[in-house]
Amino acid sequence: MKTQNRALAGRAALVTTALLWGTSFVILKTTLESVGTLWILAIRFTLATQLLGLFAAKRLKGLSPRVLRGGSLMGLSLAAAYIVQTYGLFYTTPGKNAFLTAVYCVLVPFLAWGIYRRKPKAQHVLAAFLCLAGIGFVSLSGSESPFNRGDALTLLCGVFYALQIIVVEQYGGEDGDALCLSAVQFAVAALVCWAGALLFEPVPSDVPSGAWLSIAYMGFVCTGLCFFLEAWGMKRTPSSTAAVIMTLESVFGTLTSILFYHERVTAKLLTGFALIFVSVLLSETGLGLIKKE
Repeated sequence: MKTQNRALAGRAALVTTALLWGTSFVILKTTLESVGTLWILAIRFTLATQLLGLFAAKRLKGLSPRVLRGGSLMGLSLAAAYIVQTYGLFYTTPGKNAFLTAVYCVLVPFLAWGIYRRKPKAQHVLAAFLCLAGIGFVSLSGSESPFNRGDALTLLCGVFYALQIIVVEQYGGEDGDALCLSAVQFAVAALVCWAGALLFEPVPSDVPSGAWLSIAYMGFVCTGLCFFLEAWGMKRTPSSTAAVIMTLESVFGTLTSILFYHERVTAKLLTGFALIFVSVLLSETGLGLIKKE
């Protein structure tokens, strides 16, 4: 029973993370109108580092080499994923950006196979493809723009996200410190983005107060809190299952758009929701969902 409770708690943490991340798409899109990509990411990761640093100060004093190494690898993967994803958004539509990013749910089991020689189960492969098809229905509704360099950048983002999930699983196991790992991860990601912002983007000026509030929300809630919940949940959830659960971010993002921007609900959207829901059930229950033992 205790093991089952830990598993449920881990999955609940991941669903909460997906929900909060889903709210960030609309907020980020409007913030990009007044602040550059690397500046947003640098401030966002800095705020997240400060938030977790308050809770992990004592633990960080005795930081082990393993946590430092794992957090650094996580931070590099995370920074690369966010940078190419956000720049990709400049050259493609938000729907295609969300859809192509979700390729990580397909890549995770195969990357784990290549790195750890851990062959994915048939249920995870099938669930990943069903989920990818579902996100296609949700995100590509009404999109007719051709494949471009923004799409290529977004596909590359999916690779970095998949690598980040693999690293989280490797270093955030039962003996891992989710809080310290997340703090180190954000600190490394912040350093990368600050370096890029100072070198390649002008200092933002005349930034409206609403943009600063949006960045604060993305930094403290969508980054600091969410990535801690992700690391904590990953300790209790297999990476293949976690990858599928996290694709619910696209569903929540679309629901946010419907609620605040009155996006029209179509048969294509409903089909996508159904496919994603079935893929999560399949990943959670295995082939017993299709044929009860």
